[in-house]
Amino acid sequence: MIAALFVRPDSIYKAMPGTDCYDIERDARKYDGVAPVIAHPPCRAWGQLAHMAKPRDDEKDLALFAVWKIREVGGVLEHPAKSKLWAAAGLPQPGERDAWGGFSIIVNQHWWGHRAEKKTILYIVGIEPGDLPEIPFVMGEAPCVVASSGRRKNGTRQKRRPEITKREREATPEAFAHWLYEIATKCKRRH
Repeated sequence: MIAALFVRPDSIYKAMPGTDCYDIERDARKYDGVAPVIAHPPCRAWGQLAHMAKPRDDEKDLALFAVWKIREVGGVLEHPAKSKLWAAAGLPQPGERDAWGGFSIIVNQHWWGHRAEKKTILYIVGIEPGDLPEIPFVMGEAPCVVASSGRRKNGTRQKRRPEITKREREATPEAFAHWLYEIATKCKRRH
């Protein structure tokens, strides 16, 4: 059994056997179990556009709770690749380790079937990097983008790929969810 924290109400995790899910109604902060976790805390207060975001008053603290919980029971935290959470929480950069044995890697959710390139940083505690499941590196461009800027290059409009929906931006691809689940099931508690 693992716990999936901060999931969408319509999350793929809810259909996965052996997964105890905490969405906004169930409140992940109430999770007091000892099973490893997969955490998808809200990112808008930590992302590149945080200055434009309007998070709830307590929303920024949810990611800090997720870091603490992963350090306590093991598991994996997922956030955008350029999340400011890493600096604020003292999380290790890729290639580094922290005092909890944690490490970070950057992946692209497109490798697991996301329709857009979605670079993601993962903080993992309770497993060695060499024990991670195989990462399905995929070459080429994703068919869609997370956001279209419409920028001009040399005075001509760039051809844009279709933009994904808000739901697609927030959802975890099924194959990626299973991959994260496999990591969490291998994680061991530190104490």
